[in-house]
Amino acid sequence: MTNPHESVHPFRIDVPQDQIDDLRVRLAATRWPDELPGVGWARGVPVDYLKGLAEHWRTGYDWRVHEAELNEHPQFRTEVDGQNIHFLHVRSPEPDAVPLLLLHGWPGGVVDFLDVIGPLSNPRAHGGDPSSAFHLVIPSLPGFGFSTPLDGPGMNAPRVADTLAVVMSRLGYARYGVHGYDMGAWVGRQVGLRHPRNVLGMHFNALVTVPMGVEGEMDGLSEVEQERWERMENFNDGYLQCNSKRPQTVTYGLHDSPVGQLAWIVEKFKELTMPEDCLPEEAIDRDRILTDVSVYWFTGTAGSAAQLYYEEISASGWSADGEQQEWAAPARGTVPTAVLVSAHDVAVRRWAERDDNVVRWTELGKGGHFLSLEEPEALVADIREFFEKTG
Repeated sequence: MTNPHESVHPFRIDVPQDQIDDLRVRLAATRWPDELPGVGWARGVPVDYLKGLAEHWRTGYDWRVHEAELNEHPQFRTEVDGQNIHFLHVRSPEPDAVPLLLLHGWPGGVVDFLDVIGPLSNPRAHGGDPSSAFHLVIPSLPGFGFSTPLDGPGMNAPRVADTLAVVMSRLGYARYGVHGYDMGAWVGRQVGLRHPRNVLGMHFNALVTVPMGVEGEMDGLSEVEQERWERMENFNDGYLQCNSKRPQTVTYGLHDSPVGQLAWIVEKFKELTMPEDCLPEEAIDRDRILTDVSVYWFTGTAGSAAQLYYEEISASGWSADGEQQEWAAPARGTVPTAVLVSAHDVAVRRWAERDDNVVRWTELGKGGHFLSLEEPEALVADIREFFEKTG
């Protein structure tokens, strides 16, 4: 499948043992802060909770086991216009499988999709119809994980989209589907906008939709839609402010302290998973969360992963204050698009239909931001059903 004139190299994760040892030393030497009594999660991650999770990371969690799980899947790296791109390429045993690009969000990575790789690529082995199989390409977005170092400023969503389109072309895929969530949905939409002849359909969850300041666009919103927009406006966006305005400054603490990196990410797993009043590991396996955090730690990508926020907000001239945002009117996409809405999502249908050719809208009624980790069976089923009708 690979174009012999392009450079696509096999890749295998092999974190040096001295880095694993260093992580354990740093965790043991953590300088723990005090906290106000009785505040719970309201002001951030509680000390006692984080101490327990950090101790498990240090003494109970085995990186080599999870590294081996990742290495079970074929991985590659290639360079596109100076940017290294790491990706999993899992070919289905079904020859007529549909190529599908899976795009993660923040604070995620390729680890997000481990539970859906088998059912999507080999449905015959998972009780599914072999006609609904996919060849999977799962990249680490530029600046995330092993898609490093970041080539330089200017790596915004359109450039990322163009980069990924080149990767798909190098693999011999002229027509393919796209699935993404969060930032992956943002980038995935750009793939469809910029390469519509190559994209047969787009499937999104954790899609962000916003009003454009047009007269009448708030009229007639249902109670559910009004509640979603209120949650969007009132969401704790402290991480967004830091990532989009001063990514380099916040990097120092996250890059030097594994507990700092752990707290920064696990807070998002707490806030964005469902049910909202549960601990993160009640929605997602604890070691899966730690594998995600470990990839950020071992690759040192706390800062480079945040740069995409800077490019999309600060460098583009948008406001990130959550109130007086000056959003540019988007070009409307033509690629058939499906939106899967979890219980936590804030997407408003009329705004999604304004931006894209939405042909399927599914209210799941459960799950949170990380559906591939929280509700993998539901996500797989919706992706299959959409592409069966689209392909």
